[in-house]
Amino acid sequence: MFAEYIQAALRNAKYEPLEDDTYMATVEDLQGVIAVGYIIEECRDDLIGAIEGGVALRLRLGHPIPPRT
Repeated sequence: MFAEYIQAALRNAKYEPLEDDTYMATVEDLQGVIAVGYIIEECRDDLIGAIEGGVALRLRLGHPIPPRT
C-alpha cells in the first residue's frame, strides 16, 4: 500500500529545471516535499525519499495523509 502511494505521488510530480542546471521536483498535495538532482533520475530518487520522509513525519505528528488518486 505504501509503495502504491509513492507511485501515485510520483505520477503527479512536477519537475522544473533550475538556473544552476539541476532539477527540482515537487508534489502538489504534499506541501514541503521537495527534491533536487543533477539529472531527472537523481531528482526522482531524491523525491522518493522525500515522499517517504514527509509521510512518516505526518504520521508521527498525527497529521492526515493527503489521499492519492
